[in-house]
Amino acid sequence: MIEGVMVKKLRVIPDERGRLMEILRADDEMFKGFGQVYMTTAYPGVVKGWHYHKKQCDNMAVVRGMMKIVLYDGREGSATHSQINEFFAGEHNPILLHIPPGVHHGFKCISQEEAQVVNIPSETYNYEEPDEFRVHPHDNSTPYDWQRKDG
Repeated sequence: MIEGVMVKKLRVIPDERGRLMEILRADDEMFKGFGQVYMTTAYPGVVKGWHYHKKQCDNMAVVRGMMKIVLYDGREGSATHSQINEFFAGEHNPILLHIPPGVHHGFKCISQEEAQVVNIPSETYNYEEPDEFRVHPHDNSTPYDWQRKDG
């Protein structure tokens, strides 16, 4: 596992009215502060990535559909520098993924329908000076291929 990455298995509590799932609590080990909450989606087969932050931690949970979330440790001097982690998250595997600053991340919708991600970053998005640095999803030096691995 990449240094600083944490995974929390989310518990779904169903009853005859519907279901409840806590995502992030202030008493969770991974809680580093509250910036905002937002939702983003991807259509089937779409890759959104790579990007990373210098200050911000992300806390991502896929709440509809399925995503392949991939992390790459681009931090010089990290004990896990250049390591890659893949996580399959969503309806069939409800997890919260904590991504520390400096770790490149992206996701690909692997379900047949649009997938939705809720992110709870530790910082508020700064429109004038965003703490968001992008790397092309396919044309880059990251040693990862987003293609499905059959076989």
